[in-house]
Amino acid sequence: MSQVSASAPAVEVPSIPLGQIAPWALFFGLIAVLALFFVSTDQGATSLISGTAIHEWVHDGRHLLGYPCH
Repeated sequence: MSQVSASAPAVEVPSIPLGQIAPWALFFGLIAVLALFFVSTDQGATSLISGTAIHEWVHDGRHLLGYPCH
């Protein structure tokens, strides 16, 4: 009985140029910063939107992430 050694073909991982990734990384980074702003805002003097609507919408998320709000 002979043993046949079948080697698996090498899988090449395509490289993605940084120029193609950078705009998407910047876009999602800005979205993340905007989301973090709305979660962490206390609707005080530095808030973009007056009132307490944003604070109330993300109230539980603030507690989950450890932001003090009371």
